Amino acid sequence: MLNIGEQAIDFQLPDQANITHQLSDYRGRWVLLYFYPKDNTPGCTKEACMIRDAWTDFQSAGIVVLGVSADTTDSHKKFAEQHQLPFPLLADTEKKVLTSYGVLKEKSMFGKTALGIQRMSYLIGPDGVVREVYPKVKPDAHAEEVLKDFERLQSV
Repeated sequence: MLNIGEQAIDFQLPDQANITHQLSDYRGRWVLLYFYPKDNTPGCTKEACMIRDAWTDFQSAGIVVLGVSADTTDSHKKFAEQHQLPFPLLADTEKKVLTSYGVLKEKSMFGKTALGIQRMSYLIGPDGVVREVYPKVKPDAHAEEVLKDFERLQSV
């Protein structure tokens, strides 16, 4: 996991339209980099839709939103279309970015342990430095929480 004050790790990943996004291309802008376990699951859908519903606030604030999971670009395309998501969903099928950002965690389900994606986000400043870390995201409150933190960070 990265900490507040650390430089965000640059990466390149394709989105649901097969457009490659590189984090460093967003230098000079605020970025919400949010990691989620899986397309079309209850918590992930709730989180994405809450961000979608607050989209005008994110745009007004100038915050770029990038969602990341290990799902394929095809899966992301269906998910984005089904829920009318206006932001890129990045496909990290090789789990390199998930690993570098520390979101792959050992999870236990039905008595078996396996590596899974922890719902986690980073708010990255225009200088590419992590300004806020959200290690335990609540899907229904995350969008509002990020926007409040952004406002607070503007007055510092």
